[in-house]
Formats: sequence, C-alpha cells, structure tokens
Amino acid sequence: MKQLHLGVLAGIFVAAGVLSWAAARLWDSFGTLPAVPLAAPIVLAVIAAVLAATALSIRSRLKAQRERRPGAKGVEPLMAARALVFGQASALVTALVSGMYGGVGVFLLGSLDVPARRDQAIYAGASVVAGIAVIAAALFLERVCKLPDDPEGLAPGTAPR
Repeated sequence: MKQLHLGVLAGIFVAAGVLSWAAARLWDSFGTLPAVPLAAPIVLAVIAAVLAATALSIRSRLKAQRERRPGAKGVEPLMAARALVFGQASALVTALVSGMYGGVGVFLLGSLDVPARRDQAIYAGASVVAGIAVIAAALFLERVCKLPDDPEGLAPGTAPR
C-alpha cells in the first residue's frame, strides 16, 4: 500500500475549500445557505477516536508480541491491513469534507453579527478541527502498521542468498 502524503490531503482540503466557498457565495445570492449540521464535528471526532483507539491497540499488541510476553495476542496481518485501509479512506474523505466545511466557514466569517450564522461558523470550525484530528489519527495508525525495514536491504520480492 502507498503511504498517505500530507501534500495530497492538503490539496484536497484546499480545493474543496475554494469550491465550497464559491458555492456558498453563489447559493447565498439565490436564497438561504444550507446549514452546517451540529453532528458533523461530533461524527468526525468519533471517527478520530476510533482510529486512535485502533492504533493504540495494535501498537500495544505488537509491543507485547515483540517482547514475547506469555499469552500475548498477535496482530493478524489482514486485520492490520483492514485497519490501515479504513484509516487511509477516512483521511481522504475527511480532507474533502473538512475542506467543504472550511470553505463554508470562511464564507460565514463575513456575517458573524447574525447569531444563526455565527453558530454555523462555529460548527464549521469545529468540523475542521475534528477533521484534522481524524487525519492525525490516520497518520498515526499508518505509522503503527508500517512494517519494519528489511535489515539486509533486500528489494521487495527478492529472496535472500
């Protein structure tokens, strides 16, 4: 699997932010802007917590396995791969969603004097912060699941002599 790159995630975030800011301006000129749901930052925070808990669990199991503790549960490779795919997918989707909420939040900064818009801007900002937490947890999970480098410096797929 390929590693996540912060540049790709940042690019997705910025592109989604610019597009949603423009869409929010256009939508607002025709009528009322759709609301940012209160559940958005909550759901993102739950995903971040699940990713972090998974990473901590895998890390502790790998540590116990390396130390050869009696009764230590190993980490099944397929389970680690599934966790990694979940983390990477979560990070990519979260970059998109956080960018969208960030763009709407930037648009709403111009009308913070209206209480309803101020609340929406707070929800959008909290969604961006929770999205950053999801991305950080996904990167941590990816680091935990990374296989150690081959000590002999062999290329992948080659057999030792």
